[in-house]
Amino acid sequence: MNAQFVERLGAVIAGVAVAVVAFYALYKDWHSTGVENQVFKLMLALLGFGAVLALLAGLNVIGFTPPKGAY
Repeated sequence: MNAQFVERLGAVIAGVAVAVVAFYALYKDWHSTGVENQVFKLMLALLGFGAVLALLAGLNVIGFTPPKGAY
């Protein structure tokens, strides 16, 4: 196992864990009212979106660049 594989595996595992927790908390807090709660929901949505991006990057779906000379 090389360092790149370990890094991508960590990104996938952490991406799944953080996305599940963020979206579950957003689901549970969806019907709350107030400005502070609206900001909290926005922050949870952004956290979940970032976790999904980390998951996709770990799976090599986004952020992949081919090696030089492979064009």
